Amino acid sequence: MKLSLTIAALALALPTALCAQDSIAVSSTGEYPNTFSSGSANVSPFTSQSRRFNDWSISAGVGTPLMQSADLTSIKNGNGKNLFGYSAYFSIDKAITHAFGLSLQYDRGETRQGWFNTKDAVPANMPYQQVAARTQYDAISILGDINFSNLLRRVDNHSPYRWALHGYAGLGTIAYRAYQKGPTGAQTLMTEIKPFQLGSMFAQAGAGLKFKVNRRIDIEGRLMYVVTGDDEFDGGGPNYSAINQREEQVSDNFFNATLGVSLKLGKHESHLMWHDPLQEIYYKLDVLANKNQDIEVCKKGDADNDGVCDDWDRQLDTPAGARVDGAGVALDTDLDGVIDLYDKCVTVPGPVENNGCPVATTGPVTEETRTLEGIEFDLNSDRILPSNTPILNNAVNYINSSNGAYNVIGATDTRGTDAYNQKLSERRANNVKSYLLKNGVQSGKLNSIGKGEKDLKYPECEPATKCPEWKNRANRRVYFEAK
Repeated sequence: MKLSLTIAALALALPTALCAQDSIAVSSTGEYPNTFSSGSANVSPFTSQSRRFNDWSISAGVGTPLMQSADLTSIKNGNGKNLFGYSAYFSIDKAITHAFGLSLQYDRGETRQGWFNTKDAVPANMPYQQVAARTQYDAISILGDINFSNLLRRVDNHSPYRWALHGYAGLGTIAYRAYQKGPTGAQTLMTEIKPFQLGSMFAQAGAGLKFKVNRRIDIEGRLMYVVTGDDEFDGGGPNYSAINQREEQVSDNFFNATLGVSLKLGKHESHLMWHDPLQEIYYKLDVLANKNQDIEVCKKGDADNDGVCDDWDRQLDTPAGARVDGAGVALDTDLDGVIDLYDKCVTVPGPVENNGCPVATTGPVTEETRTLEGIEFDLNSDRILPSNTPILNNAVNYINSSNGAYNVIGATDTRGTDAYNQKLSERRANNVKSYLLKNGVQSGKLNSIGKGEKDLKYPECEPATKCPEWKNRANRRVYFEAK
């Protein structure tokens, strides 16, 4: 079970460490934003070339392990003699963000416990205290590293800082050989655990205080607490031996105090764990603050008094009283070519000669032209609008009362391809024909025809951008023609 958890932890942590990137640099690629960007169109993939800081380092240190709980002498049990062993570590560190990183760490050391040093002679006349032990261990672990200084630092504290408090926690596998020296004076191997085996899993957690010497070197004092999960780690022998029954705890744990150094790798000036995400902004703000220059607004004035400076006014002769947009252009809400100041029908498009209001139709059919006008459609739609149903109902009455037959002709504006517009005009004509048939017109009196964009009511609207929207809407129509 413990081995499975170790393998799972390695499998999850290593891809994260290898694949995570941390650049703030972007470049224009012409691609649209995606869910992996900040929303800016000025994005680029995270690559080693786009990094702005270093994120790899290697660390090494030495120290002393101190048994915290054991059946032999420890901080918790005994008079504190002969507790100081030795330890060393080496790690490869990867910063994921400015506040979190991962480390692959190797530890090697030896703990000492008992009433005398195993290198010394066994004391005489002290039966209870004639036991000493030492444990040599090797461990490999994955550690998470939280930079509390960067995580909690105020964003307005833009002064340089050289101290950082880090927190560590992780899992790994530990191998050890525990030796015991008793009254006979001989050292005996009591327990040996191999790495990557069931029962070799351990955990450690602690804190460290780092000092930044320069852009390459950090010095760190670290105190870790190691949970071995094993009652035989201290050299007391099997679980039910006389020595291992001196204390009730089931895990021989120890503190490991170390002093180490970190070498930051990479070509950049700043390392991610010392990187303030706003430090470049601080510099730019300082530069701007030091520039004592007057900024003159509206150098060219506002000739038409529309509230938009002539420096960026796109319409320098706006009539007095007209509302304008941010570019100084008079508003035309219904896009009919008549600005709102002069438009009598602000929200309904109409021709200029009728003050921007639509021209009222006199009836469904005129005897002179034998055509029906005024059935218009929305852009890219063949749906009959509710406003057209009165006209179509009049057409039903007229056609039923007449002796002739009629073509139902559909048309479009000039937006879209010829082929698409042809099919769209046919759908419009068929929808109108279906409406008339459902409302009582004899099928023999109607024939639907689609003419696409070849039959424009306003031929000058080629392309559609040359005309106001009311003319393009008039081109999107269905009308009747006597056969």
